[in-house]
Amino acid sequence: MAAGAAELQRLQWRLEELERRVGGGDGACGPRKVADELVKVQVALSNIAGKRERIKILFKKIEDVIKYLDPQYIDRMAVPDAMKLQFILAEEQLIPSRAALLEQVKNLQPILDSASIQ
Repeated sequence: MAAGAAELQRLQWRLEELERRVGGGDGACGPRKVADELVKVQVALSNIAGKRERIKILFKKIEDVIKYLDPQYIDRMAVPDAMKLQFILAEEQLIPSRAALLEQVKNLQPILDSASIQ
């Protein structure tokens, strides 16, 4: 228990130190808005990149990579019905076992909703 309290106190100290470093702990300039500073950096990078063709191309590729990494990207793609049918047929043998597992969960739902568990 004492170790947990010490760890919590150390974490609190680290958080305060981080806030002091990020926010400029002297207090003379007031609290800086990190988001505003990041926007300024983005604008400066865009201005620099606008002058260099290769950097423009890299920024475009970064945007493409971010787009492709989005988990919903595949959901937005149009998948033909024939392909969907192939997906279903490939999983055909597993569907009954998964349905049985779902039925077991459904039957155990009252136990999960009981007052002793909650």
